[in-house]
Amino acid sequence: MDYQKAKKDIEQILSENKKDRLEQIVSYLYTHFDYYDWVGLYLVENNKLTLGPWVGKQATEHTTIPFGKGICGAAAETGKTEIVSEVKKDDRYLSCFLSTQSEIVVPIKKNKKIIGEIDIDSDTVDVFSSKDKKFLERVADMLSEHICMTT
Repeated sequence: MDYQKAKKDIEQILSENKKDRLEQIVSYLYTHFDYYDWVGLYLVENNKLTLGPWVGKQATEHTTIPFGKGICGAAAETGKTEIVSEVKKDDRYLSCFLSTQSEIVVPIKKNKKIIGEIDIDSDTVDVFSSKDKKFLERVADMLSEHICMTT
């Protein structure tokens, strides 16, 4: 994947300022990266992560996640990107899908406060690279300008 083109495409989607822009970003990531098998945004509401727009083969039962619980909760608590190369070997992992092998969670911050996260599952072991991390952290920065804080 051409990360630079993807970044420009996402900037274009966000510049159009449509109401469904978050849904469009999630859909874009899912359709343009063949190893992004489930893509979702969690938004912070009442000091918990609440599932927002998502795209994947099926819905997750984890629609609300407390800070500190699971990989998503850990990223929310530390404010740092979490990459788990083999989720079945990580005790923090909240199992959603039997097919999931690896996960990346990228906090979205505004004024140093966590306001959401990008959560991506893959059915491939150890698939997320430093390029994915850098790209998704940039996407998170772009998204921070388009998410309202509700806490």
